[in-house]
Amino acid sequence: MSKPCVLTCTKRPDRAHQERLMAFLRRRYGGLAPELEIRLDPELLGGFTLTVDGYTYDCSVRGRMRQMGDALRSGEVPPDNPEELVENLRREIGDFQPKVEAMELGTVLEIGDGIVTADGLDRAAYGELVRFENGAEGMVMDLRKDQVGIILLGSEEGLGEGSQVRRTGRTVEVPVGEALLGRVVNALGEPIDDRGPIQAADCYPVEREAGGVITREPVTVPLQTGILAIDAMVPIGRGQRELIVGDRQTGKTAIAVDTMLNQKDTGVLCIYVAIGQKASSVARVQQTLKQHGAMDHCIIVSACAGESHSLQYIAPYAATAMGEYFMERGKDVLIVYDDLSKHAVAYRTLSLLLKRSPGREAYPGDVFYLHSRLLERACRVTKEYGGGSITALPIIETQAGDVSAYIPTNVISITDGQIYLETNLFFSGQRPAINVGLSVSRVGGAAQTKAIKKTAGTLRIDLARFRELEVFTQFSSDLDKATQQTLDHGGRLLELLKQPLYHPLPVSRQAVLLYIATQGLLDDVPVEQIRPFAEGFLEKLAADHAGVLDGIQETGALSGVAAEAIREALAEYKGSALQA
Repeated sequence: MSKPCVLTCTKRPDRAHQERLMAFLRRRYGGLAPELEIRLDPELLGGFTLTVDGYTYDCSVRGRMRQMGDALRSGEVPPDNPEELVENLRREIGDFQPKVEAMELGTVLEIGDGIVTADGLDRAAYGELVRFENGAEGMVMDLRKDQVGIILLGSEEGLGEGSQVRRTGRTVEVPVGEALLGRVVNALGEPIDDRGPIQAADCYPVEREAGGVITREPVTVPLQTGILAIDAMVPIGRGQRELIVGDRQTGKTAIAVDTMLNQKDTGVLCIYVAIGQKASSVARVQQTLKQHGAMDHCIIVSACAGESHSLQYIAPYAATAMGEYFMERGKDVLIVYDDLSKHAVAYRTLSLLLKRSPGREAYPGDVFYLHSRLLERACRVTKEYGGGSITALPIIETQAGDVSAYIPTNVISITDGQIYLETNLFFSGQRPAINVGLSVSRVGGAAQTKAIKKTAGTLRIDLARFRELEVFTQFSSDLDKATQQTLDHGGRLLELLKQPLYHPLPVSRQAVLLYIATQGLLDDVPVEQIRPFAEGFLEKLAADHAGVLDGIQETGALSGVAAEAIREALAEYKGSALQA
């Protein structure tokens, strides 16, 4: 035995008791009995505890009282009637049978900034849930030869040097199930929206190994964002991981919220994870979803800036576990991580407090693995494994547009494409401020409807040509006719791609707008009138030719008959709208 056996009691036992104890230890350990160390602790109130080979056997009065308290807390909801409550307590206490527990206990050596250093947990595993004597929980994150580092998931109140911590043998879990839909919860799945407790269907571990290649299917089903510029040029499929990257206040969250609003009545469930955000920003997102009737199919997981770094660290993993419950039952899920820059900062803080070696920009060496093991869990699985999907929209905040920084490049290499929002475009009035040149989807047309693919074919090329000519001709006043036409056509396309907040467009309307724009049917409309003209035409088409829009929406394709009907309706509308 490498460590002595510790007998803790309220008063020193006599020689006979010590001999009986040593005889038991010799039988238990084959004659190699450990050295016996006796400690006195009046707080046990009676009885004793025996610590040997990493286990603690609790036969104390204090331990029995703790067992009784745990049994009472785990019982049914207490009645409102005081007499009935007293009677229930009497029955519970009368039926209580204490037992000797073999627990693996540790002792807190140091605590501060949400980090606990403890010894005695010789068999603790990475990611294991531990429980402190004040009822708070923690997660093991650092394993050393004689100590373990624990991140605290509850309050530090009542804890200090010498406090006990107990292994549970379980990993950190969160509640999952249909009951979470429409709710706002914290990183542990506990409700924070004043709507009462959640009756969860099950509990899933926050950290799970991502499924292998054999469990996955190709991404072929489109996930419509309702944003014309994205669905036309940077399409997203169900099961894809598409990064949204840009500077602060460039509309990253707005794109994510628009996408969540567009999933109403599509069967896609949405989870919004707020990491290090202001509480007011989270409340604003919740209010927007409520106003548009989309909150019923959404879950908000909030780990605001006021929460501990530990909760900010586990929040995205917990949200993914909630999504995996639905994915395994054949449902499609969209998860927005807002944002992973703050998640990386929270992890860096925890790592430095755990005294891990800092690397580039003080991040630990495994910061790439931090996000890769999270985003690898987003996929589309085969029927044998549930048939559902998780689509991930991670958000990364850049500094002065620097996409080559450490964390942005890490996440870009993990994801299946990125939507880059440019500050100059945003302040010039182009919203959403999507940079077409730097934005890409590696799934591409495989996740597009036929109508959008057909009508948006030349859009990216036309815009690229426009950008190139705009740079070379900005100081020129004498332009040939072909160049001027290219510039005018590109300017009208940019105007058409402007879209107000929280107004996602269905596929049918997107296809119509793209068709009339890319076919040059709007080239005779003044640039300043493009937006109101297009909106008016869509309303006129919906009123007079509803069958055209319904056909595109149902089939996902733009037939020749529909295209001819759109041309005729546009010619008719131009005659009245432009003259007016």
